[in-house]
Amino acid sequence: MDMELRRALIGHRQVLVVTGDVDLVSLPRFNDALLRFIGEFPGDTVAIDLDGTGLIEDAALGLLLGTAGRARLAQGDVVVVATETRLRARLAVTGFDRALTVANNISGS
Repeated sequence: MDMELRRALIGHRQVLVVTGDVDLVSLPRFNDALLRFIGEFPGDTVAIDLDGTGLIEDAALGLLLGTAGRARLAQGDVVVVATETRLRARLAVTGFDRALTVANNISGS
């Protein structure tokens, strides 16, 4: 399934909602969207909602880590939203959840 990206303001939090597969073909577009997204909200904590994703390449997780690093340099942060058991387990196994906050919902991010 093709990756789709949309932005939303949920409560007080800017959210980038990702659906579909984040595969090798979509990585450049995913990276561009992440960089633009945090660039528009320097100093803010933003959320990346991964609940609608299917396949997520390891390289995409690396892009999220890099994005969080850039956000932190600007005194902001990135929170990843993941409620699905399969996704949370993957983020735990890879150690991703030790580097970034993984929230159960956007309001808790």
